[in-house]
Parts: sequence; C-alpha cells; structure tokens
Amino acid sequence: MLKKMFLGTLLLGMGSLAVAGTSAYSYVRTGFHSIRDGIKDQIPIELEMRRARDMITNLKPEIAGNVQLIAREEVEVGRLEKEVDRKSEQLEKAKQDMLRLKKDVAARVDIDADEKLVYAGRKYTVSQVREDLNMRFKQFQTQEATADKLSKILAARERNLDASRRKLDEMLAAKRQLEIEVENLQARLTMVQVAETSSTLALNESQLSQTRQLLDDIATRIDVSERVSASEGGLNGVIPLDEAAPSDIVDQISRYFDETDSELGSIVKK
Repeated sequence: MLKKMFLGTLLLGMGSLAVAGTSAYSYVRTGFHSIRDGIKDQIPIELEMRRARDMITNLKPEIAGNVQLIAREEVEVGRLEKEVDRKSEQLEKAKQDMLRLKKDVAARVDIDADEKLVYAGRKYTVSQVREDLNMRFKQFQTQEATADKLSKILAARERNLDASRRKLDEMLAAKRQLEIEVENLQARLTMVQVAETSSTLALNESQLSQTRQLLDDIATRIDVSERVSASEGGLNGVIPLDEAAPSDIVDQISRYFDETDSELGSIVKK
C-alpha cells in the first residue's frame, strides 16, 4: 500500500514538472541562485579578502611554470640560431668554392678535358672537376633549402617566444594589479571598520559625558555647601584678626575724640 502511494506521489510530481516544463526549471534555477547569493552575502568580508589573497598567491606556481617554459624555449632558440648561423657560413664557403671551380672550368672549355688542374697539391682533370662541381651544386641546393627551412623555423619560434614573453609580462602586470586592488580594498575595509569603531566610541563618549556632568553637579553642590557654611560662621561672630586688640583701646578712643572735640570748639570760638 505504501509502495503504491509513493509511486503515485512520484508520478504526480513528474507530471507536474512535465506540465510546468521550462517554467518549473526557471523557478528552480532562480531559487538556487537566490540561495547561493544569500549564502555568499553571509560570508565575512575578511574571509573573502583572505581568499582573494590566497588566489593571487596561487598564481605564482603558474607564472613560475611559464617562466621555466620561456627559459627553455630561449635556450632552444639560441641553439637553433647558432645552427642557422653555422649553416649560413657553410653555404657561403660552399658558394665561394663552387665559384672558384666554375671559373677554372669555364676558362678551359675549349681545352682537352684531360688537362690537369691542381688543388691542394693534387691533380684533377677538367672532367673530374666538372663532375665535382655538379655534385657540389646539388648538395648546395639541398643544404640551402634546409637552411632556408631552419631560418623560417627560427623566425617562427622567435615570434612565438616574443609573444610568450609579452603574455608573461601581461600576467605579471595583471598579478601586480590584483595585488594593488586587494590592498585598496583592504584600505577601504579598514576605513569602514574605523568608522564603525568611531560610532561605538561616540556612544561611549556620550556615557562619559553623562558621568562628567554628574561629577560637575556633585562638585557644585559641595561648593554651595561650603559657601553656606562659611556664611553661617560669619553670623556667629567668628572674625579672624591679625592682631589682638590693645588693652587701652577705650582710653585711646576717649582721648582721640576728646582732642578732636577740643579742636572743633576752638575753631568755632574763633
């Protein structure tokens, strides 16, 4: 029974997908992208920065491998260049030798073919020289074609080597650019973090200001209490004096006023 129910549910689901067709696939794909983007947004930026740095670091083996390939190609191209130069020298010498033999044979066209020609202390007939010249010419043509192919191969490999060098330079420049961009992003991230920290400090500073205001209020209350206490002490007759009053202060005052009154009376009588 359960097996039949499961089979029915499966068939119903497949039928629904068949009816929905492309629209169902579109919904599934959109949902997948939304979930993926949501997960990506939850990844800390610091972790993504470290991942970017690791990816840049992972470029080093690839670049090192390309450097090694270019170095090997430079060595092989150098050897090929030497081979082409050697072939060119051989062809030039072979050409000069053929021109010499041709000149000797051409000067004896009307002479007996058995006439002797001397080269390196040995004698050869004109016919032998002509045959040798013919063989030299055929070998020269073959070697010349070979040298021409080597020159073309050398030129192609030099072009490829130059292109590889430019590509390597571009990779190095791109790597340096990525490093600069990472550092710029790190600087921007640091500024954001500093701004967030500053906001937190502003809240703390507000708490600090409230505490300072409380202390100022307490100090003000203490100042007021001290002033009130000082005023109340003055009303009780507590007067600080620098010197004690003289014992004859009464006599001094009587004499002073008596003398003053006498002077005033004399002035009035006059």
